[in-house]
Amino acid sequence: MSSVEREHFWQQQIGDWQASGLSGIAYCKQQSLTYHRFVYWRKKLADSGHYPDEESAVTGFARVAPVSGVGATDGLTVSLPGGVSITGLHAGNIEWLGALLRQL
Repeated sequence: MSSVEREHFWQQQIGDWQASGLSGIAYCKQQSLTYHRFVYWRKKLADSGHYPDEESAVTGFARVAPVSGVGATDGLTVSLPGGVSITGLHAGNIEWLGALLRQL
């Protein structure tokens, strides 16, 4: 495989991974890809401007930002896509939140 073909192959793989919603490890297992090679090409293509950087790529983590104003002292609020919000979370019920999110 030439270097141009290899780059095209990895561009396709990274694009398919981003669309899949899977973690990098899960996608590599599903596609029988070597994970460290996947990470190398993901970074290389991001550095060359082909794909967004690590922070904006799908990672399985959510961006967290503090919210000021009314209700900020009532505990943690988790806002999910589609407008669903879970409010009143605190150290006493945080395990419940973990169990709920694992079910989603």
